Amino acid sequence: MATESAAVSGHPIVVGGAKVGEKGLKKDAIGYLSNVVIGVASTAPAYSLAVTLGFIAADEGIGTHAPGVLIASFVPMLLVALAYRYLNRADPDSGTTFAWTTRAFGPGMGWLNGWAIFLADVLVMASLGDIAAIYTFKLFGWHWAEHHKGAALGGTVIWILVMTWICYRGIELSARVQQLLLSFEVVMLVIFATVALVTVYSGHPAHSVEPRADWFNPFTVPFHDLVVAMLLGIFIYWGWDSGVAVNEESEDPAEGPGRSAVVSTLLLVAIYLFVAAGAQSFHGAGFIANEENAEDIFQALGHGVLGAVGVKFLIVAVLTSASASTQTTILPTARTTLSMAKWNAIPGVIGTIHPRYLTPTVSTWGFGLISIAVSVPLLLISHTVLELAVVALGIPVCFYYGTTGFACAWYYRHELLKSARKFVLVGLAPFVGGLMFYGVGIYALKYYGHKANAEGKEYLGLTLPIWLGGIGMVFGFVLMLLSRPRFKQFFSRKPEVAPPGILDVPVERAPAHF
Repeated sequence: MATESAAVSGHPIVVGGAKVGEKGLKKDAIGYLSNVVIGVASTAPAYSLAVTLGFIAADEGIGTHAPGVLIASFVPMLLVALAYRYLNRADPDSGTTFAWTTRAFGPGMGWLNGWAIFLADVLVMASLGDIAAIYTFKLFGWHWAEHHKGAALGGTVIWILVMTWICYRGIELSARVQQLLLSFEVVMLVIFATVALVTVYSGHPAHSVEPRADWFNPFTVPFHDLVVAMLLGIFIYWGWDSGVAVNEESEDPAEGPGRSAVVSTLLLVAIYLFVAAGAQSFHGAGFIANEENAEDIFQALGHGVLGAVGVKFLIVAVLTSASASTQTTILPTARTTLSMAKWNAIPGVIGTIHPRYLTPTVSTWGFGLISIAVSVPLLLISHTVLELAVVALGIPVCFYYGTTGFACAWYYRHELLKSARKFVLVGLAPFVGGLMFYGVGIYALKYYGHKANAEGKEYLGLTLPIWLGGIGMVFGFVLMLLSRPRFKQFFSRKPEVAPPGILDVPVERAPAHF
């Protein structure tokens, strides 16, 4: 087998004119800019802002300080993005956190982090598919379908299948689709915020408020209220690491994807702050925080800002955002499970690679079908359950982001005292980022453990976010223990440490292109 030969040699081989890496994925298929595009698109900026910004503003003690919450939420993201950069430099493995935490802390922690990635991505797929379906109906004016459970269910399934097929057909096609979708999405967000701010400063519409510097200061918010709001802020940013998960298919795999993680977070905070300021200033924080408007701030503000025609383009922006994020959720999850299979941590059949498309077939289609299997009951039960599933994913996200920050500091521990730069960027910053994520995650368990904060629903004494997020992680721990006897080779691995001087080795950078 071609992939077996590659795995033995450790060097790329050629199959049908394409260079193939040790896992069988196509090498040098995408450039640095595609890494950035995939990272930004995976967060679904338009969708995330549309359905989350209003609820942040509605949180007690937040009000006009929603932009400040976005800055506070950005800090741990940037710190952990540094961990992704330096860990990817040592090991550009498509399993990312799974592979790196296995090396730093051993196979048990590595397996559990792989499960955390899988769990978080499965929980969000139903919401992404549902939003893509609903906004398709909005675009075509099918108002009856917007509130029809069967229509939403059918649309969700179709969108997941379509995006799974695109991921299956090849990384180049996936990257080109992302470029198209993200370009339209960002252009519309910029137009929306620009028109809103120009209108506020020039026309002063009723209830408008000119932006103030105080909006962007998170230190004016009570600590408890800030942390609660950050639970939503983390969801807005989550996903930028998808650009690193395609590292083995990227040019300059050791450096480009890691740099893209940092750049993606910087681009996201710029987009979010600009749009948040525009949305909040047009009618004030109270308008977007209103329960009805908070469910979709672009729909609430669209007509006033851009008119009847412009609001259609905003609908398309949210539609492209949700569909793009659906695709970029499938991409990294399929590569995480592919890596786990190649490391002999899960059944080897999951690591099957298509001989022509050089994509993970079982991982990709398997995740798509599992997503549908999870989405269907969530959609059938109620829309509230769907929303709580999105809330629950913050628990595994905080776990695997936080552990990645710790892994970077620990893996490079013998290198940190060799220079102040290494100590700060490779050790201290990722470690602090890890602490912040663990702190928010623990607070989430405490906060959503009260039924008043989880729509008042309890099952066997536990709220749904705790069942899906907390008990979901416990279930993963049990699966890990049950896997140990079958996958002895993987679980016999010992923790590793970074090779001496690895951070000082020059990295040859390929020209950046799509």
